[in-house]
Amino acid sequence: MNTQRNHVILGEDDFRMLKQFAENFSSSNANEMSLSYELNRAIVVENDELPPDSIRLNSEVKVRELTTNKEMEFSIVMPAYADIKQKKISVLTPMGAALIGLCKGETVEWKMPAGMKKFQVLDVRQNL
Repeated sequence: MNTQRNHVILGEDDFRMLKQFAENFSSSNANEMSLSYELNRAIVVENDELPPDSIRLNSEVKVRELTTNKEMEFSIVMPAYADIKQKKISVLTPMGAALIGLCKGETVEWKMPAGMKKFQVLDVRQNL
């Protein structure tokens, strides 16, 4: 659960693509820890108004899991481009859904396969 209720900020292009994909993927997946839920509460802005440090599709992200202090780096991509060997994770994974639309410095608590985890966004780089 995102206990701090960070704002989810998405550009119009990412929002339209993700909304259409999420609707086609599963209408029953709108629980509080899903991409559909995050999209429903997103603040949508014009693409050129996105904060430069916001996580969007194709962003390279560095996060720290706060319990273990383990740092991870990866890109968040559409499912067709996911490739763990290239450190590309799908926006449909728990990690991708938890982070999309957040900004550098924010933290989020989210249910992962291994249980509840809390992450801090350390860095965001755009691959446009």
